[in-house]
Amino acid sequence: MPKPGLTRREMARAIVSPSQTSASSSGTNTPVDELVNSLEFAEQARRVLPEDVFSSIAGSDRSIFDRYTFRPRMNVSTLDMNLSVSLLGQELFTPLAVGPVSRQQRFHAEGERATLTGASAADTVTIISHDTTVPLSDLGPIAREASQPLWVAIDADDRGPERARSAVDTGADALFVNPGRAIDWSLLRAIRSSVDVPLVLKGVTAAPDARRAVDLRYDGLVVSTYSGAGQATRTAPLEELQSVVAATENQVPVLVDGSFRRATDVLVALILGARAVLLARPVMWAVAAYGADGVTTLLRMLQKDLARCFAMLGASTPEALTRNHLKIHSRER
Repeated sequence: MPKPGLTRREMARAIVSPSQTSASSSGTNTPVDELVNSLEFAEQARRVLPEDVFSSIAGSDRSIFDRYTFRPRMNVSTLDMNLSVSLLGQELFTPLAVGPVSRQQRFHAEGERATLTGASAADTVTIISHDTTVPLSDLGPIAREASQPLWVAIDADDRGPERARSAVDTGADALFVNPGRAIDWSLLRAIRSSVDVPLVLKGVTAAPDARRAVDLRYDGLVVSTYSGAGQATRTAPLEELQSVVAATENQVPVLVDGSFRRATDVLVALILGARAVLLARPVMWAVAAYGADGVTTLLRMLQKDLARCFAMLGASTPEALTRNHLKIHSRER
């Protein structure tokens, strides 16, 4: 989170020249400070994880990103760069957040503690799955100490309202509700009635569903095609993102997840209307290979690259991005 009183110039320097972490390698892994992009973390994770565990967080189809290129704008000062965004009553340092992943001790002994600690050190909020290997009551203090909100993802099943109340009682500041393959609107209404914190519906891909969620007083949407382990094989839902953003008419923020690996991927989503992008698999690669330090290094790397991308377009803030910055090709190049 940006520190109180931080000037835009100081923020730009914090992003472009982030402080180095004390990250170290695990076993035979390459030292983390020698990695140059997020995809290299995948190979490091493969070295330390059993094949069946790694396959649950392996790569996915990224071909849709080949349809987009950028229109750079030179000779524009971006010294006042400020990539912060407001979301659910919080000010995020950059439009990046860590998406929910269940049972993270599959990847690292410290599980969700390592992810939350590493992300917080990079001023990045983490969404915690209700299906944790570390109790939420243990994670809340970590978030509070780092001045981060505690956001929790829950399933919209028969226990949805109960889970929602339990998460809020444990200290959750906002809930991300995953309806699964079929949306039960009566259940979503019951969850909305059961708690008085911001609710975000995760898994929206159609304009009519987006409008209905807004009518139910949900406070945000996540465009996502993920519906369980092994099911997220589709490419990033960028086409769905555009239709959902249009359907909300700017009434609620729209987020997106799925196959985002590079800062340029994130930039495409922001130009198409996303308020922020959720990262899950790359963060799991980082925590598996290097623990909390790996998560910090990965996120700082992406923050720095994202700032460079903004500078390339002559944009100092997310609000300065327009469709004119993006070329959309009719087919893959």
